[in-house]
Order: sequence, then C-alpha cells, then structure tokens
Amino acid sequence: MPGAIQPHGLLLVADGTSGAIVGGAGNLEERFGGDWLGRSVADLLGIEVAQRLEQSEEQRCQLGWLSQAGVDGAAVRQGAHWLIQLEPASADMRAVDVLGWMDETGLQFERAGNLVELCERAAKSFSDLTGYDRVMIYRFLDDDAGEVIAECNASGISGFRNHRFPGSDIPQQARGLYVRNRVRVIPDVHYQPQPIRPAEFAGLDLSDIDSRSVSPIHIQYLKNMGVSASASMSIVRDGLLWGLVACHNTTPRNLDMAQRRAAQLVAAGLARQIGAKEEAEAYRDRIRVRAEEDALLSQLSEDGDLYRMLSGSSDALRRVFGADGLAIIHGTKLHLDGRCPDRDDVREVARWVRDKSAVPFYTNELGKVFAPATAYADHASGLLAVTISTQVPTILLWFRAEEEQLVKWAGNPHEGKAMTPGEMLTPRASFEAWSQIVHGKSRTWTAGEVEGAHRLIAKLYEIRQNIRQRELSESLQIALSDKDRLIEQKDTLIKEVNHRVQNSIQLVMAFLNLQARASAGDEATVRSLEEAQRRLSAVGLVHRRLYTDDNVESVDLSRYLQELVDDLRMSMGAEWRDYISTSFAPIMILADNAVHVGLILVELVINAQKYAYSGRPGPIAISLEQHRARFRLIVADQGQGRIGNREGFGSRMLKTLVQRLDGVIEDDDNRPGLRVIFSAPLDPSGRMTNSPLASVGLGA
Repeated sequence: MPGAIQPHGLLLVADGTSGAIVGGAGNLEERFGGDWLGRSVADLLGIEVAQRLEQSEEQRCQLGWLSQAGVDGAAVRQGAHWLIQLEPASADMRAVDVLGWMDETGLQFERAGNLVELCERAAKSFSDLTGYDRVMIYRFLDDDAGEVIAECNASGISGFRNHRFPGSDIPQQARGLYVRNRVRVIPDVHYQPQPIRPAEFAGLDLSDIDSRSVSPIHIQYLKNMGVSASASMSIVRDGLLWGLVACHNTTPRNLDMAQRRAAQLVAAGLARQIGAKEEAEAYRDRIRVRAEEDALLSQLSEDGDLYRMLSGSSDALRRVFGADGLAIIHGTKLHLDGRCPDRDDVREVARWVRDKSAVPFYTNELGKVFAPATAYADHASGLLAVTISTQVPTILLWFRAEEEQLVKWAGNPHEGKAMTPGEMLTPRASFEAWSQIVHGKSRTWTAGEVEGAHRLIAKLYEIRQNIRQRELSESLQIALSDKDRLIEQKDTLIKEVNHRVQNSIQLVMAFLNLQARASAGDEATVRSLEEAQRRLSAVGLVHRRLYTDDNVESVDLSRYLQELVDDLRMSMGAEWRDYISTSFAPIMILADNAVHVGLILVELVINAQKYAYSGRPGPIAISLEQHRARFRLIVADQGQGRIGNREGFGSRMLKTLVQRLDGVIEDDDNRPGLRVIFSAPLDPSGRMTNSPLASVGLGA
C-alpha cells in the first residue's frame, strides 16, 4: 500500500455505486481541470465507460482507448470502489504490429531446440518489443537465488549472463506481487511519487495497479546498478513464479499499456514453452532410465544368492543411475564398483542409511545431512541408497563424486549483515562480479532416477522371494511347510488386526452419527460431528490401503486421495456429486505422511463447503502435482473468497499437520473464490514416526 503512483500515469478512485470520483492521484488537473473531484465517471471518461463499470461482474475491466479523455484505461475493483488507471497511448504502435510481433515470436519459441535456446530467443524478442538496453531471462533456483540464463544487450552495455543474484534481492512479498501483477514498469527511477488525494484513501491496496509507486529500497537498488528505467514480466508456470524477463535501460523509458499487454501474453506463452521443454527433458530422462533398467533386468539371474547376483551385475546397476561408484553390502560382505570411499567409510554410511528404511534415500549434498561424509566428499557428495533387508541387511549405495562449480554472483551474496531492531533495510550497493567455488555437491538425482530406484526395490524384493522359495523347496520341504503355516498365521493375524481397527473406526463413526442425530436441532454440533467423521474416514482409508498393498512403506498418493474424495462425495450428499472435480498426478509418498496429507485435504474441502458456499453445493477443484522436489495439493473454489481469520479446532489441526510435513500453505485469490495451495518436500528424510492419530489430537 504505497499510497502513491508514478507520475507517468493517472489514477481515479470512483464510488462503485454512484460512479462519483472520490479520490485520485497524478496530474489530474492538467487532464480534467481543477474541479475533477466529485464529478462522475460518465462526465470525465464518457457514458460508455460508466455503463461498462456498472455492468461488470469481474474484478478487472479493460477499458482500452478512451477517446473522450485521450488515454488508455483499465479498472480494478477494490472493495466498494473502482480504481481506474489512465495512461497516454503510444501514437506509433498499431494493433496489427503487436499481433504480427506476437505471432512471429510464438513461432520462434516453438522452433527452439532446448531451454537455453528458447530463453535466448525470448530475450531477443522482448528486446525488440521494449527497446531496453539490457533484457535478461532470470530463473529462480531451488535455494531462492536467481540466475541469468539468457540476455540481449545493446552495444556497450555490460551483461550478467550466468551470474546469480541472492534470494534476498527479491523477497517473498515482492514475489507474491510478481505472480499477482505480472508486468511492472518504472519509466524513470528519479520520479517523484504522486500521492493519492484526499489522504483518507492513501491506504488503498494498489497491488493490481500497473503504475503504483514502488519501494524506495528497490529504487535505490536500481540506482546502485546504474539503471534509469526498468520493466519486468513474470514467467509463471503452473501458478508458481519460475522466473522474470528483467529489462533495464540507462535512460528513462516507458512501455505503454498496449506494449505491456503484449508482453504479458508473450510471457505466458514463454512459460508454456518452458513447461513443455522441462517436461520433455524429464520424459527423456525417464526413457533413459527405463532402457538401462531393461538391460539390467536381462542380466539379473535368480540362480544363487542375492548378493552374488547383485555383485555380478554391479556395472549395469551403476550405469542405470549414472553413478560414479556402487557399494553392495550384505551382512558382512562388501562389494565395491567404480569410485567409492574407503571400505570402512562405506560401512559407516551403510549403518546410517539402514535407519532410512526401504524407501530410496537421496541427496546431492551428503556432507550436510551426514557430517562424517565431508571427509570424503570428493568421492561421495551424492548418495542414492536403498535397503532390501533389515535382518540380514542388503544395502545398495550409489555414489556421485563432488562436482566443483564456479558460480558467478552479481556482487558478494554474503555481504549482508544481521538487522538490529529499528534498523532500516537498505539495498546492497555492489554488483561487481564475485566468484565462488561450490564444494560438497554432486549432480542432482532426477525424478526419473528416484522412480527407477522405487521400481528396483520392488523387483529385488520379487527376486529375493523367488530365490528364497526355490532354495527352501530344494533343501527343506518340511521347513517350507512350516513357513507356509507361519505365513498363513501371520496373514490371519494381520487380517484380524485390520478387522479390529476397521471395526473400531466404524464404531466411533457410528457413535458420532448417533450423536449427530441426537443433536439434530444444533446445526453447529451436527457439522462438527460430520467433520470428525470425515477425518476418521481419511485415517481409515489409508489403513485399508496399507493392508491391501504389498509395499507398506509408501503409497500412491493420487490413488489414496482419489478414494478419499470419492468417500467425501458420498458423505457430503448427492447434491455435491457433480461439483467436485479432481486432477491427480501419480506421486509416491510415505504412508504415514499420506495420512497427514489426507487429513489436510479433508480439512480444506470442509472449509470450502463451510465458508465458500455456506453449506450449499458449489464447484470445488482439487489437484495434485509435482514441482521439482516438492508436491503441491491445490483446493480451489468459486465461492465467497477469504473470510477473516479462523482459529477453530480445524484451523489449529491444519496448522499442526502442515508443520509436521515441513510444508507451506498459502491462500490465493481464485477470482472468484479462494485457491488454497499446500506444498511440502518429497525428501524422505522428513519421515515421521509418531502415530497420525496422536499427532493431530484426533483421538481427543
């Protein structure tokens, strides 16, 4: 809420009911005369504009060229007011020119062979559109830092290609604005802010106004870079800020409304092409891993013991995952292939990994999570590990050697100092190239390689079982019979335990149902009891899944959530059946984590039902997707939007669940309605061992 705009634009604040101008900012007197305050929208901008605003049911209204005022216009609804932004139109830019440029740019994007080439073409295209001296394609990395992967510079302008910028240069608040308002222009960093008049309207939220005044810290940041004008277009992929098209100019320069709209549309097309390129790269990696797997499986023989079979195929095993070294540990036996740490160090890593269970553990910075590994980081900075057995452990360790990286920073990323209470934040002043050699990191394990490790575990379990059954059949038929009886008894016991747990859950749900009927006159109590039934149903569903799947360590989250949504449809009533839609990507997750995600989903759907539609049926869209090393669960409605702060039991439980998963939950305007995004890491190192029921207090 800067309370002011930049002087290249004008702002009118109109009453949403009467259409009267109640406030404004900029040199309105020059455009409309000294008596602009109190006049109507129809009087200043024309009756057609007033009618469009009166009839609009959207939050945004593009007004286009306003001949009566001689400006381009756009309006944004802000509570009881319309915020109308006005700017002079460019006289030398025709619609046909913009459309032709957009069409040619789209074709150039499609012809790009890879991500870097795509970004290079994008930098050149945006340079042609804007005319800025420096145009950079800036990508955010997993650690929130940013990297310039392509740029187009005018003659004599220094560049930042392959340079990184610390994550603190663009704080989270600014990133949220980049997603919400995807084009920002600062025509002259030396501008004088134009305050909103009268002062009572200075607190208006100007997040959606293109000409809003920007932070003085950012202005000083640009001045420190020697920049006189800047423009940025957000590259948003699947609702996440992937990067920016950052434009700098050494002299003042503006982009009019038509250029900004064209840039926004092309940036959206660029985001789609980036998504396609990244997905194609991931697909090719999965195909490569699959091909190597097929070659490996053709070598694996079920003759002899598991250790001899694995050690005989160690070279193929190492190739599947592109590792520099492989260690196979079976009890006291140890086989090394390729570049590995010393034997004692390998055994130390194996003992540590054994506690990680059969779920693949992976990291490209082993020294950060296992301190002794820093001593042999040159051989083992990256680790992918699986455990095939727990009694006589069969552990496979794939190592990746350290890859020293020379990282170029635009200024020293460590020059910041701790803030003291009351101290003003100041931008960094130096952007001179600063090089850093990064140690202790290897190439990152891809999603395709981790999925391949999951499949390998299942295949080795199958082979191990076949070997055991054949050996027992050949040597001890009596022992085999005893084993069969023990397995049968174990299955019976598991079924009995499962039966009892399910009965207990059903009994509690029946009790809640009876209590709901007894409290029929108390709607709040009935709703609370119904919500408790849905939470119990979520726990019961994953329990049934655990006892029907062969692998009890992890579950397919998409299948689990789909069954949970089907149960919710039934419990919410027939009238909700056609209003809930789903789109789930297959993601493997720890079983106990799946319970927490299920409870989070139930809570978000309950909130949408209760607050978005006040219990009446309405559209609810649920999706599950993977982004790099995290997954995202999105629940979107088209209801009333955000309604105050809720601090009830459900909200406290939701907060606890999110914290236990090391996750983040964010609210976003769905226009209309609310879009709630929960994201959490897939890294199995965050595994929880406590009871899901106890962790959220559901038993109480």
